[in-house]
Amino acid sequence: MQNIKIINPRDVLTPDALEMLQHISETGSFAAAARLQGLVPSALTYRVRQIEDALDVLLFDRSSRNARLTPAGDELLREGARLLHDIDAIAHRVKRIATGWEPQFTLSVDSIISKSTVMELCEAFFAQFKGETPPTRVKIRDEALSGTLAALTSGQADIALGVSAEPSADATIASKPLGRFNFVYVVAPSHPLAHMPEPLSDATLQQHRAVAVADSVQRGNGLTFGLLGGQDVFTVPSMEAKIDAQIRGLGAGFLPETMARPYVDTGRLVQKQVARAERVINVGYAWRNANTNHQGRALQWWLAQLESPTTRAALLHQH
Repeated sequence: MQNIKIINPRDVLTPDALEMLQHISETGSFAAAARLQGLVPSALTYRVRQIEDALDVLLFDRSSRNARLTPAGDELLREGARLLHDIDAIAHRVKRIATGWEPQFTLSVDSIISKSTVMELCEAFFAQFKGETPPTRVKIRDEALSGTLAALTSGQADIALGVSAEPSADATIASKPLGRFNFVYVVAPSHPLAHMPEPLSDATLQQHRAVAVADSVQRGNGLTFGLLGGQDVFTVPSMEAKIDAQIRGLGAGFLPETMARPYVDTGRLVQKQVARAERVINVGYAWRNANTNHQGRALQWWLAQLESPTTRAALLHQH
């Protein structure tokens, strides 16, 4: 009787195999994925069947022309992506411990933060290496509202700029204040609210479309501020887009005073008094509160810059 060799899933579920399955899913084609992998289609198909035999499941629905994931295949790719992320994280931690520098340092930057100031800080960070290739790659993520902190807590960022200054319930997260934003209600000169008597009541505001920045958090409904029940809302991806929309008269809403002031001074926006209480928001920055002795040198550098009151003020007001 012929012996049948049983394939151990650990032998076939390698990082390369998971990446191959991702390519098939992304391209929707075994042939296209084979080209990306530098394989002939038959070799790629054989590897997929090895994985399916080891798991005793079908990963792709072959009844159509496109390679579509089965529910089992979808789950494998979802978990596989997490495993690949964990492998990368382990490699980064090992390298950081060995050299002191993180291979990659990611900043989660809220849309209320001055982008030019962030770029000036990045310029200073790279300048310390005197033209040599930095040991750390820097990545900036544009975020908004609760998504700014969520990028940090989920491990997708190393520091978050522009988060709520309320203490985090997560003991592994440390935070410090940046300062406070005063918000003003502004509309385009052509907007109907520009000519109405002040202060504007909520009942009056509710009759006109509001412009809101979308929360960038990936799960849940996210946060909203300053909106009234039943009000028409135009949602945009960033504070810059919100300003543009309000200048065009596409809606009205609250803006940080320092961001609105140049447009009010030049007449492109009109500031209106409202009946509701003045809106003030405290914001800060946050990072994972690892033992100082094990903090990467890039994180140490950024935290040192943020100790400067001038830097903190520029991040809030130098728009």
